[in-house]
Amino acid sequence: MAERISFSATINGQAVGPLDIPADLMLTELLHEYLNLTGTRAACGQGVCRACTVIFDDAAGGARTLPACVTGAAWANGRSLRTIEGIAGRDPEGRVVPSAIQQAYLDHFSFQCSFCTPGFVMAATALVEELGRAPIPRAQLEDRIVAALNENICRCTGYIRYLEAVRAVILATPGLVIDVVATDARQG
Repeated sequence: MAERISFSATINGQAVGPLDIPADLMLTELLHEYLNLTGTRAACGQGVCRACTVIFDDAAGGARTLPACVTGAAWANGRSLRTIEGIAGRDPEGRVVPSAIQQAYLDHFSFQCSFCTPGFVMAATALVEELGRAPIPRAQLEDRIVAALNENICRCTGYIRYLEAVRAVILATPGLVIDVVATDARQG
């Protein structure tokens, strides 16, 4: 009989567990089969396409992305994670309200088949949160967006619209980029 573990975590702000799961269960399988969180896509199964991206929130307040298809659920035991289902908010009446990234993807029609979209949303969300903690000069923005989304693969070649949507959110959100004004060294 396969080894089993007791799993507990915080997922999308909610306590989950304890659950009795196989020790070798992948995080995507835990999300889909045990928690009915099916928005995290299972695609390549090798951590290459990043359609399965989730956000790990560390104790220091940082957020980093990781591929759920090659991350063991045991690794996530006791940790805090967010899936695509946890990105949207709710209005006072309890209706779902898309996050700024989700709304920008809709506004820019930043998807074709949409299979990869959850992974892109998660990567862009982590980037926006990172810039909220450590803004960058405006001149570095394009390179930073490309670096943040670079691991995600879109087989429909919708990259331009993804980049446009993320750029729009970042530029519309105060405090994420710094406009650096060049000064003449002779002026003092």
